[in-house]
Amino acid sequence: MKFLITVANKSHFKHAAAICEMMADAAQVRGTGIAQRQPEYIYKKMKQGKAIIALDQEKPIGFCYIESWDNQKYVANSGLITHPDYRKTGLAKAIKKATFNLSKEQFPNAKLFGITTSMAVMKINSGLGYKPVTFSELTQDENFWKGCQSCANYDILQRTNKTMCICTGMVCDLSKVNKPSKKTTWEGFKQFLKQRKIRIQQKAKQFPQLNKIINHEK
Repeated sequence: MKFLITVANKSHFKHAAAICEMMADAAQVRGTGIAQRQPEYIYKKMKQGKAIIALDQEKPIGFCYIESWDNQKYVANSGLITHPDYRKTGLAKAIKKATFNLSKEQFPNAKLFGITTSMAVMKINSGLGYKPVTFSELTQDENFWKGCQSCANYDILQRTNKTMCICTGMVCDLSKVNKPSKKTTWEGFKQFLKQRKIRIQQKAKQFPQLNKIINHEK
């Protein structure tokens, strides 16, 4: 398939509502993992040059944006979304790569991090140099965690005092990033998930809600 992937700007404002609708639909299908955004927020990211949009002619088919916290010490590529008709085409990977490169250009000394429930996103991230981490290694800025409030599993995050949830945390130090071995990084991710599952099973005795994580990763 042929599509255009580019840094979003003011000319793309007209697509903000459709992008928000794609995010809402994906959140409903997954039941987790996607913070809800309003068109005004998408406008802001486009105006700042901190978003990547994918288009099939004039139809928006994918999107991702950059956020920053702690005086730009931490940045994240958030809201990665692709239209259902364009999944399994390599579109998500291409958008993620473009957003990653934009992050390196704008925040060369930051730690790029993310949280996701998607195994496909984890695999893409591992190929870019992300490493799996505990939530304690992510930004502790409350403005970031407030973005999780619209997630159906926010109660788990609250009950565990932000130590774990269904999402997996990842970090890539942009000042040290180099081309990683895909095999090595993905194997490391799988080992991390295996060890995390053991920790969750132990804590599930105290927090039964954590069984959602175990069931999600089956």
